[in-house]
Amino acid sequence: MKKADTIKDTLRPEYTAADFPAGFVRGKYASKAAISSNIVVLEPELAAAFPNSTAVNDALRAILQAARHIGAHP
Repeated sequence: MKKADTIKDTLRPEYTAADFPAGFVRGKYASKAAISSNIVVLEPELAAAFPNSTAVNDALRAILQAARHIGAHP
């Protein structure tokens, strides 16, 4: 995502910057969210081959079924 060129003050009027003495930190919880999520980012050429998550899941299930059939996966 592209970062906004201008920062707009969206702090509600009932709050002041003094209410947040540690300041504001962009992406403060991003690493924690990345660890606990199940989001997978596909490379562009793969994303072009699979139009949606259903297509990706179907392909992965077919691979898993084939691997189980030949005994490569429990």
